[in-house]
Amino acid sequence: MASDTKQLRWFNVALIAFVAVWGLGNVVNNYAQQGLSVITSWILIMLLYFVPYALIVGQLGSTFKEANGGVSSWIKATSTKRLAYYAAWTYWVVHIPYLAQKPQGILIAMSWLFKGNGNFVNTISSLTVSIICLALFLLFLWLSSRGIATLNRIGSIAGTAMFIMSILFIILAVSAPFMTKGAHIATPDMTSIKTYIPKFDVNYFTTISMLVFAVGGAEKISPYVNNTHNAAREFPKGMLVLAGMVAFCAILGSFGMGMLFNSNHIPSDLMANGAYEAFRRLGLYYHVGPTFVILYALANTLAQVSALAFSIDAPLKILLGDADSNFIPKKLSKLNAKGIPTNGYILTGTLVGLLIVIPALGIGNMNELYNWLLNLNSVVMPLRYLWVFLAYMLLNKQLKKFNSEYHFVKNPTVGMIIGGWCFFFTAFACLMGMVPKLSYAANPSTWWFQLSLNIITPVIFIALGMILPAIARHQNKMA
Repeated sequence: MASDTKQLRWFNVALIAFVAVWGLGNVVNNYAQQGLSVITSWILIMLLYFVPYALIVGQLGSTFKEANGGVSSWIKATSTKRLAYYAAWTYWVVHIPYLAQKPQGILIAMSWLFKGNGNFVNTISSLTVSIICLALFLLFLWLSSRGIATLNRIGSIAGTAMFIMSILFIILAVSAPFMTKGAHIATPDMTSIKTYIPKFDVNYFTTISMLVFAVGGAEKISPYVNNTHNAAREFPKGMLVLAGMVAFCAILGSFGMGMLFNSNHIPSDLMANGAYEAFRRLGLYYHVGPTFVILYALANTLAQVSALAFSIDAPLKILLGDADSNFIPKKLSKLNAKGIPTNGYILTGTLVGLLIVIPALGIGNMNELYNWLLNLNSVVMPLRYLWVFLAYMLLNKQLKKFNSEYHFVKNPTVGMIIGGWCFFFTAFACLMGMVPKLSYAANPSTWWFQLSLNIITPVIFIALGMILPAIARHQNKMA
């Protein structure tokens, strides 16, 4: 039996992880912020951050084989129940901006599918769009509360389709100028090294959170460490191949974006519509009309719908599944007849609803609202990665206590240094990411409004996480 459970080889691990981590949106969003200089950024982030991150996850997954709670289980084993609660809380709460963004993505995908353009969200007010998004979200919240499992099955098909479309984009975009007559290279001086060198100023450092957001989530790979044949040798090999594949797709994908969109004059709606517009242009070059746009819009609609349903349910189950009554009030983890935590769903709905509607009151432009919410995701989502690096540092502090088939580094001091570097780099990226990505001089009031929301949102999330244990303690005393 032991041999049957260790069937994964390094190439299997690399492919599973690649599908879980990578997507075309990573290329489009980072190109929108940095242009072609993002190619250098991709190389740096792979070497200095992603490779150690993935190998750290490998050791944690190998050490805590039986842990079902992921990061919170790792923290619980190396530290205290209180810290484990905060890790589980962070994992859940960072999905709130993610959930708020998904209805926008569905609307944009539907606009391209039925109208052939992304103008729908720009032809009506941001408040109207936000109300439609709220209605969409509440519909999916209700569907999730009914225990609809079909959407998750659709998600695996849509995820594979999105993966194929992202690879197809690279092949079509890079080869277009050489294979079609109508294609021309949009960015001048693509053969000059200067085009690819970032300007390492304050503005540059405000964009690195999007890079961290793009390569994050490697903890999803941890369950596969113990299913890998000769994990000590083959798992790190798989992770290095993964890093190579991600770097290859990021670099070629960014190069393809440079061929389609002028790096010196990036459209303001590139984050929202860039992938669709890219496929529209490629459809014209290859004389297939809107075929690529329709395929991508269909795949993206299904992927967004599935991600919305899955991300309502799964993080909440992780938070409440092993709920400690000392930290989480009993009312919050109370299940109905169908096993659904109704009050947990109400809390999710309230927070997401506020995050959908309130920003629209101060950000009138729908495109700016989309970009802001995506950037907020890049600030908030990486906060959960901090717990991965903290768990790794705590593990190195008490290495003799635990057995692991795979070690990233044998020396605990070196392990502490690597874990510390990844922790502080992530924290730095999140802090810098709070600075709004629009011109202060052009619109000071919106700039300050966005900055306030970028600071207040994480603060409210942390404060709420600290209030719940106090409520739980009070209820336990009253009982």
